[in-house]
Amino acid sequence: MTKTTFLYIIAFFGIIITSSCSSDDNSAADDTVYLEAETQLDVSYGIHEQHTYDLYLPAGRSSEFTKVIMLIHGGGWTSGDKSDMTGIVSAIQNLHPGYAIVNVNYVLATMEIPAFPNQFLDIKTIITKLTNEKNELQINPEFGLIGVSAGAHIAMMYDYFYDTGNKVKFVANIVGPTDFDDPFYAENPDFEFLLALLVDESAYPPGTDYSQAISPLYQVSASSSPTCLFYGTVDPLVPVSNGINLHQKLVDNSIDTVLKIYEGGHGDNWSQADILDMYGTINGYIAEYLP
Repeated sequence: MTKTTFLYIIAFFGIIITSSCSSDDNSAADDTVYLEAETQLDVSYGIHEQHTYDLYLPAGRSSEFTKVIMLIHGGGWTSGDKSDMTGIVSAIQNLHPGYAIVNVNYVLATMEIPAFPNQFLDIKTIITKLTNEKNELQINPEFGLIGVSAGAHIAMMYDYFYDTGNKVKFVANIVGPTDFDDPFYAENPDFEFLLALLVDESAYPPGTDYSQAISPLYQVSASSSPTCLFYGTVDPLVPVSNGINLHQKLVDNSIDTVLKIYEGGHGDNWSQADILDMYGTINGYIAEYLP
């Protein structure tokens, strides 16, 4: 997804009117202190310089009502930054003012630091940290994950495999890869080399099929969270079959799921109506699964 397209999407996201105001009524109990809104930028959660997140805490928050929406940027696991997602923060604040928002960085993959499983574990560390600080921050550590491209892949992998405490209540997957056994990837002559660069083989048991181990499709179970999926018909990076096959796997496991397929590419050239439809669906998931 190009930066221009992303800003275009944000602009239309800002005009959506949510149909469920009651889900954002996070009034604190009468005997609690009313807290003002607070923004914490570049909060450290580890030793690497990229171990940071921005945290936006709403006014009137409480540990009973104030749940958390997490934003996870894309960039092919090797690039990108949480700043790519900041434009969406104000839109969520306007539409869902009672929620905390955490906009995260994860350590980008290099030759020395492979992406997997490290980037999944970065999300685990953030969720654990926020959970441990729930009383200090006055939040209820239940999470909705919204990811774009590689960020969507990370979000799904975290929920489907690592979220043993059921902290995540829904995932919004915008053009995220789901199946690296798909011929689109498997028949690419460079795929095995790229896979070797991205995977820390020492972190997996001998004989692991890495393409399956890092594919959300193969991690789906009855405990996976509701997932909404958004794909383009002519995406040059993620085939629409990845969305179709994951949707079917979720259905087979009785997981609530919505699949939307739009004319266009990797978030590129989607129509205004399609963009509005996508964010309307995400808003519905926030209202239903993170009330």
